[in-house]
Amino acid sequence: DNGTSSWEFLLLGMGNVPSLQAPLFLLLLMIYLLTVVGNILIIVLVVADRHLHTPMYFFLGNLSSLETCYSSTILPRLLASFLTGDRTISAQGCIAQVHFFGSFAVSECYLLAMMSYDRYLAICQPLLYASLMTWKVSLQLAAASWLGGFLSRTVVT
Repeated sequence: DNGTSSWEFLLLGMGNVPSLQAPLFLLLLMIYLLTVVGNILIIVLVVADRHLHTPMYFFLGNLSSLETCYSSTILPRLLASFLTGDRTISAQGCIAQVHFFGSFAVSECYLLAMMSYDRYLAICQPLLYASLMTWKVSLQLAAASWLGGFLSRTVVT
């Protein structure tokens, strides 16, 4: 009776070419750092400057937060894999990664739809825009996009 079982996956996507490990690691690290620093800079500017306290910039700040979370679900694990050479991921880790990646992807789609609705109101209903797109409505739309993304993936995962 052979009772061995494995609860992890072997990641084969990047191959084992030693000459490419360092350049790929540096390239992915630079992309990740630029993404995170750029998004944090946008968030800080939106929060710090009073002139940017409008629904459009509120949604852009949310999109930057979402993009930071989105890129942080897979790239750190990939970078750690390059450093340690460990090409395995546990089943629970894989499920968590897929769940969060999918949640952030769906939330991004919902948030982009909310942002387009905001711009539609600003362009097509300029006289009613201030009464239609209040801070309360903006907050509800952003919260609905985040919550909708996570709930839709929770049902699937």
